[in-house]
Amino acid sequence: MGARPAGSTIPGAAALAQVGRLATLSAEVLRAIPRRPFQFREWIQQCWFFASVTILPTALVAIPFGAVIALQLGSLTQQIGAQSFTGAASALAIVQQASPLITALLVAGAGGSAVCADIGARKIREEIDAMEVLGVNPIQRLVVPRVLAAIVVSVLLNGLVSVVGVLGGYFFNVVMQGGTPGAYLASFNALAQLPDLWISEIKAFLYGFVAGVVAAFRGLNPAGGPKGVGDAVNQAVVITFLLLFLINVVLTAIYLQIVPPKAL
Repeated sequence: MGARPAGSTIPGAAALAQVGRLATLSAEVLRAIPRRPFQFREWIQQCWFFASVTILPTALVAIPFGAVIALQLGSLTQQIGAQSFTGAASALAIVQQASPLITALLVAGAGGSAVCADIGARKIREEIDAMEVLGVNPIQRLVVPRVLAAIVVSVLLNGLVSVVGVLGGYFFNVVMQGGTPGAYLASFNALAQLPDLWISEIKAFLYGFVAGVVAAFRGLNPAGGPKGVGDAVNQAVVITFLLLFLINVVLTAIYLQIVPPKAL
């Protein structure tokens, strides 16, 4: 085999380098969280910003999600003669899978993109470099409050989506498919268990952390100029979506292996 031309890179090396830098930033964020002074005011402002741009879209998306799941599962259970389990199947699907994913996608798409654009604009204006020259840690000053805000809002919104989604599924199953309200609630109570809620909140916690870190990472490393910031925002959203679905598969597989199903 011939020698590799000068200046060329090994295929995949750039991607691995980006993964390493992202992991390094995640470790730096975790180390900076307990350090003082904590930017409490910045954290409150970011929490309010994340909540203000995600609460209404999240609730509006949760209703049709719950409706689609309830209608599809209701039709399926009618075909196999298991209408009494419609409530449990639809509610568990919403709480375990749909709720944290809806929350994370909107937090990443609405809040994360704004965080990436904000940090990216600071980077190209050399504000980040100026902070480092003045001895201010940009990770602790800018990234940590935004990551913690994404985590807190994700966990809280996950509960909101779970409630709205389950109520929407209940309404469409009972009103549109003629289901029995008592059977819907009884099946949910028979098969649901507390770990189902815990795994949902754990997913939301991790999704919020990933969305915040990825948004900050792309914002701190734009290609250059306003166009580079715009590209970084798009890349942050896409990378976050891919990581969220990968994490969801891993956590779901681990949960199903560790937590036994509730016996009837």
